[in-house]
Amino acid sequence: MRKALRWLLALTVLISTLGTAGAATAADAAGTDGTTDIKERLLSIPGMSLVEEKPYTGYRFFVLNYTQPVDHHKPSKGTFQQRITVLHKDVARPTVFFTSGYNVSTTPRRSEPTQIVDGNQVSLEYRYFTPSRPAPADWSKLDIWQAASDQHRVFKALKGIYSKNWISTGGSKGGMTATYYERFYPRDMDGVVAYVAPNDVVNNEDSAYDRFFARVGTKECRDRLNAVQREALVRREPLEKKYAAYAEENGLTFTTIGSLDKAYEATVLDYVWGFWQYSLLADCDQIPADAKNATDDAIWDSVDTISGFSAYADQGLTTYTPYYYQAGTQLGAPTIHFPHVEKRYIRYGYQPPRNFVPRDIPMKFQPHAMRDVDTWVRHNARHMLFVYGQNDPWGAESFRVGKGAKDSYVFTAPGMNHGANVAGLVPEQKALATARILEWAGVAPGAVQADPQAAKPLAKFDAKLDKRDVQREMTLRP
Repeated sequence: MRKALRWLLALTVLISTLGTAGAATAADAAGTDGTTDIKERLLSIPGMSLVEEKPYTGYRFFVLNYTQPVDHHKPSKGTFQQRITVLHKDVARPTVFFTSGYNVSTTPRRSEPTQIVDGNQVSLEYRYFTPSRPAPADWSKLDIWQAASDQHRVFKALKGIYSKNWISTGGSKGGMTATYYERFYPRDMDGVVAYVAPNDVVNNEDSAYDRFFARVGTKECRDRLNAVQREALVRREPLEKKYAAYAEENGLTFTTIGSLDKAYEATVLDYVWGFWQYSLLADCDQIPADAKNATDDAIWDSVDTISGFSAYADQGLTTYTPYYYQAGTQLGAPTIHFPHVEKRYIRYGYQPPRNFVPRDIPMKFQPHAMRDVDTWVRHNARHMLFVYGQNDPWGAESFRVGKGAKDSYVFTAPGMNHGANVAGLVPEQKALATARILEWAGVAPGAVQADPQAAKPLAKFDAKLDKRDVQREMTLRP
């Protein structure tokens, strides 16, 4: 449940409007009529307003607000401002629709499919993540259909400008979001690229995760991690004193989860999962080799580095209230076991999402939601690509495509974690995935159509624009 794809999320929203410095580029091209500036075209959309424009060579980058109904079933019952960004290259290029499933970054970034197709990118902040939250917030309107309808409405508004093919994408919760969007609006996109998307079909059956942790990596690495996790629970008393001092120094409180003791155990129980989600097998060398004889500081530092002791404080949970709400109402959350730790050392176990959401927000789980999506994907997937990492815990429960699926694939990148991507696939799958993305986007060169193994990204790599580091945000979510 403590699920976080720690992708880089730029949460600060500037309210001033920046000019576009520098000489004009090809991205300054006018609209399809050859006369209207792209900013004017975007702002001519009813409900669209400009927050700021940021310069980036070869593109124009806009941070925008778009007026959305709180309830797509009853549009007249109130609206809110949803944050989107547009990385504009050329209206003659395809467009990639990206979401992280969390906040939207207001720094220009290009997802892997956007680089592959050399296109535009529209990025959407997920509803109820601030600032894209209705006031007051009716939490019953935070569900996967409402969020998919947000995307559908943005697509319809922008399709008149970006008329070429569209591909939706996202990583982790963003990959889930792209999948749910396809399930509810299968005619919108020309293709879907979903990275490391968990698929918790039956919330109360999580044995796949236990099997994963029993065999991931090497026995030596597993033993190191398990020993540190166990030792952190054995030394609970002295380390919780350290935690209390840390909390006081940093102004941390524990009202939502209920106590410092619950927060401490939740952080420690995240440790092994967090390592495999964000680290590689080679990083095992950084784990204390002899946990029993390690100092308290060494145990603390290792757990803090991987799990983060601020994760389950109120200050760490607040940003992710919308995620935990969804995990406890529709998405589901894993429960794993710890056979290497004696029962007397574990007081709470993997805590449910309800413990991470303020009690004044009602929650009721809907077990049909994920079953419906899973069944639809297996039988109806069309132009869908799922990419997983071999050593990523979230891949233990993954999406599958069945006989009813068409031109759809599930690939696993060897040795990779929650940052798995097309570039990390074995050569044959990498070329095939790239070729399919190009074909779905309508920009596959003749040579690729003749031989998919010749497929390569159409845009050159840009170290800033294509930065895809997995960032640790001090708690675990997809």
